[in-house]
Amino acid sequence: MKQRELGTSGIEVSAIGLGCMGFSGSYGPVDEQECVATVRRALDLGVTLFDTADFYGPGTSERLLGRALAGRRDEAVIASKTGMRRTDEGRMWVDGSPEYLTSAIDGTLERLGVDHLDLYYLARVSPEVTIEESVGALGALVAAGKVRAIGLCEASADTLRKANGVHPISALQTEYSLWERHVEERILPACVELEITLVPYRPLGSGFLTGAIASPADLPEGDFRRADPRFSPENWEQNDRIGRAVRELARTKDATPSQIAIAWVLAQGETTESIVPIPGCKRRTHLVDNVAAAEVMLSTADLAALDAAASMGTAGDRFPAPLLALVDRD
Repeated sequence: MKQRELGTSGIEVSAIGLGCMGFSGSYGPVDEQECVATVRRALDLGVTLFDTADFYGPGTSERLLGRALAGRRDEAVIASKTGMRRTDEGRMWVDGSPEYLTSAIDGTLERLGVDHLDLYYLARVSPEVTIEESVGALGALVAAGKVRAIGLCEASADTLRKANGVHPISALQTEYSLWERHVEERILPACVELEITLVPYRPLGSGFLTGAIASPADLPEGDFRRADPRFSPENWEQNDRIGRAVRELARTKDATPSQIAIAWVLAQGETTESIVPIPGCKRRTHLVDNVAAAEVMLSTADLAALDAAASMGTAGDRFPAPLLALVDRD
């Protein structure tokens, strides 16, 4: 597998990582043994970047990932996120205070069973705390040896510049795929300018682009996508125009739709080597399929066909309103 550097940190990772949010049950029931086997198979295939968060579960994903990496810590680059909290009623809120950020790391290290993180993200930018304060606290964790590098999630280009002035930002994690391209106008150019690696989550559109979901009714109970506006019945048909283009190209390339969708994301960073997608999965079969996307080459004509299919945009907001309100937008 090709390697990419996270910003200017000197930390090298595989060109495709593994997102572990699904380990927490967000996509329906979880087979813990299969999740552990998926992580270990990923290591065998050359995947080195594993992404989790303290609020996935909460804590469930970190514990499972730690269990899976036991005895193989030196083969992995572990990234986790913090700064998102839940009320007892389940409502999410942002806490970017230095007090919380500096205390949360210890729980993460304990759940993962490690003495340091390779990459620690601020999950969302707090409207009540300056980004300079939050990043200063994360930088102090680097100085303390608990974290090797820091990143931001869902941050605007302006916020990236402010943050990078306090401490080098190695990675920006945000949604990016054929059906979500908000980063292209300002955020991706800022990442290239500041030498920050873009780490796209949901490169498969939360599974929409895989062709595995025939209708919203296929989603299991407890799956967060049941509340996703883009999976709603009224938006399904317009959004599946992009899905159909992916499936049609997959047939001509002797590839799967998942591989085409991930290959498209990889192609956007081919010249700068600045993009490392982290498709999420919790089964080995999906993992092997996703990793093989690194070998799929898309021609200029292929990319143009996919861009044409996506030119009308995607119907529906990319998050339910309460979560969309937490995004730091340009």
